[in-house]
Amino acid sequence: MSDPHTGSVPGRIMAAEMAEQPAVLQRILDEGAPKIREIAAGIAARSPRFVLLTARGTSDNAALYAKYLVEILLGKPAGLTSMSTITAYGAQPDLTDVLAITVSQSGGSPDLVASTKAAREAGAITLAVTNNPDSPLAEVSEFHIDVLAGPEKALPATKTYTAELLALYLLVEGLRGDGGTFRPEAGGGSAVKELPGLAAGVLARQAEVKALAERYRFAQRLVITSRGYGYPTAREAALKLMETTYIPATPFSGADLLHGPLAMVDNVSPVIAIVPDGKGGEALQPVLDRLRGRGADLVVIGQQAQVDAASAGFALPAGVPEEVQPILEILPLQQLAYEVTIARGQDPDAPRALAKVTETH
Repeated sequence: MSDPHTGSVPGRIMAAEMAEQPAVLQRILDEGAPKIREIAAGIAARSPRFVLLTARGTSDNAALYAKYLVEILLGKPAGLTSMSTITAYGAQPDLTDVLAITVSQSGGSPDLVASTKAAREAGAITLAVTNNPDSPLAEVSEFHIDVLAGPEKALPATKTYTAELLALYLLVEGLRGDGGTFRPEAGGGSAVKELPGLAAGVLARQAEVKALAERYRFAQRLVITSRGYGYPTAREAALKLMETTYIPATPFSGADLLHGPLAMVDNVSPVIAIVPDGKGGEALQPVLDRLRGRGADLVVIGQQAQVDAASAGFALPAGVPEEVQPILEILPLQQLAYEVTIARGQDPDAPRALAKVTETH
């Protein structure tokens, strides 16, 4: 049914942009990877001692994913910045030899630009990761990575998120290798070339997601949980569901869920668990056992065996290294947000009260 005010089909733009993701991933591998290698080599030559990541919204979840990559794959400490310490409080930290990475699809928010400019003046190596090479953020940064997602018109970010994930993964892999060379033994480095095809296969199973969406059409709240590399996926899934369906969705690390919030889960509580195939999934197992023990309506996004042990779920391709699984994990959850929103009679292209570029200070 068309929207009587716009004449467009609700969700048409978001659906088209979700479908573009395999092509965007391929474009990054074909066109973006050489530039990312070059940038990684230039940064690695300066031996940064610490990594600071700055972002808002969807990009903040991509930045959290990068934090896991940096700490696990590079063995370097990494942190997420609180921009207000600089923009509101005027703090002047010493950022000598710190790599400051700012992630933003638009590169236009004033606080991102101001904090990046301040970081550079404080001695940091600054890198902007955006979908807009002509943005103010790219201009004030020493280095810039274009995620090559193309214009994104739907308010919920989909293709820019997975593009940021892949670009950040390639950056970290570049920082690991000699001269920015991606090493096959590094785990996910040898698997990234398969991601576009795997993503296409996941997106082609939208009928499965539509069936899942019926469980949440009248939901009053949702709990979403994961651990390790899957935790940023849980946060991004919650954000997508809240901004499109308006259902309160709370993301928890599985460890945090056990420290109190588990008490709010009962036998009618819908819980979505993202279960990575690897150490994150192993760490989440006690949480899954407790949730089943409480009779929760548990839906699993993960490996087939975990889906079979849950109330329902969506099985992801097997054999994908854990560090790149988030690029696939989020795809059915984007579709879930879309399908639930459509089922509730709303337009996921234009959620109420949102703007594509959010200007914070």
